[in-house]
Amino acid sequence: MKKITLSIIITVITGCSIFAQYISEVLEYVPAPGQFINTTPWGDSDSPASIIGGVNGTLSLGAFGGYVIFKFENPVENDSDNPYGIDFTIFGNYAGSVSEPATVYIMKDENQNGIADDTWYKLAGSDSYFSSTINDYSVTYTNPKTETANDIYWTDNYGGSGAVYTNIYHTQPYYPDESMFPDISEDEYTLTGEKIVGRMDKSTPSFIKSKKRAFGYADNNPKGQEPYTIPDNPYTAENENSGGDAFDISWAVDSEGNYIEIDEIDFVKVQNSMLEDAGWLGEVSTEILGAIDVEPNTTIDGNIDLLVIKDLADTIPASDYQLEVYTFKSGRIKEDMEIDWTTISGDVYVDENNVLKIDSEGEISVSGKISGNEETIVTIETYAFGENDIIDYVKEITFRVYPSPVKDFISVETETLFNISIYNTSGQLVFEISDQNPGEKINIESLASGIYQCKISCKDEMSTVRIVKI
Repeated sequence: MKKITLSIIITVITGCSIFAQYISEVLEYVPAPGQFINTTPWGDSDSPASIIGGVNGTLSLGAFGGYVIFKFENPVENDSDNPYGIDFTIFGNYAGSVSEPATVYIMKDENQNGIADDTWYKLAGSDSYFSSTINDYSVTYTNPKTETANDIYWTDNYGGSGAVYTNIYHTQPYYPDESMFPDISEDEYTLTGEKIVGRMDKSTPSFIKSKKRAFGYADNNPKGQEPYTIPDNPYTAENENSGGDAFDISWAVDSEGNYIEIDEIDFVKVQNSMLEDAGWLGEVSTEILGAIDVEPNTTIDGNIDLLVIKDLADTIPASDYQLEVYTFKSGRIKEDMEIDWTTISGDVYVDENNVLKIDSEGEISVSGKISGNEETIVTIETYAFGENDIIDYVKEITFRVYPSPVKDFISVETETLFNISIYNTSGQLVFEISDQNPGEKINIESLASGIYQCKISCKDEMSTVRIVKI
């Protein structure tokens, strides 16, 4: 009897190591400054060990750019037999009103040396294609070198600056302490990654909210129930199974934004992709509890289509407004899906170019869905104000570039002549033209498919806008 029992136990453990594996090793932990850094249990040198072997750990990545790199015991396979095609799930501490999204990168150990020194590929989430997203955003944090909490000032590679602000709840220094993080300079350090612009709601100071992203980001959904090997469907809003944030290796894109095929991965990098202050809640800081490999199960399936619409500002002018709209199938952009639009006002509609037409002031509510699929309904709301309204309105971007994605021609909405320079993701200038008329079509069909940054100048104003060329 003893020999039989031992044999069964070994079989179960072996099976779990292949299909139900948790994080086995944390290779690197570089937090950004934050209210939980230099504290136990979320932000000290021992915190990375807490996310190994389970999903109840305590690891904070701090503000924008903070990251952790980990691996599983065995490679994670890109298995289409997994539920919804999902390959692994990462668990954060999302509690229902504050999403603190992190971008996820993956790497295959192509040179088989056991070191994360090959190519990182981003798992492109719902916000990766928005014009406000920056792929090569860098922030340099400066150490105030005080013995207690003090604001951490930062500058970015786009000329911006700001601070990670302290609060009354955490009084220790927020800059990573040299004794815990010897690889971080005691003077300043720079972190680079994808930056997304989430939707913060600070209208009620006592109940600040950060809206969930549609899919593809860590610390964006609550943890559910066991078994954690059965993932939630990332293409629906409901939390059905394990909760957390499910990821498909097939979402991987290269540095130009093109989808690539990877059969398996060895390393995962999770990096905070928002730079935002949440008032009394402190900075938006990703927290990680653990991760798990998903088991194949062909009996579990569901909706794999998704409509994503970029969040509207709380207020917009009562005029034409270009919506940023993307349709996905299994997490990859699919352009030929028809969208049905519904509005609650006869003075508001969406045309064939996804331009929101507003002919009256007041509350605006627009719903869209992929034609024939009720599970893809998305509703956006805002307030449209007229010329005589006294309202504090700030455009998210100075100039509007449309359409995006684009196949051949783009237009820029300005009031005067403008200049435009287009750069690829390597920072190389690939297109330039001057003294263009407002709304005049610009032919960019010669550019290869990928993601580009458009720098637009007009009089004394300048703006950088992102477009996707398909």
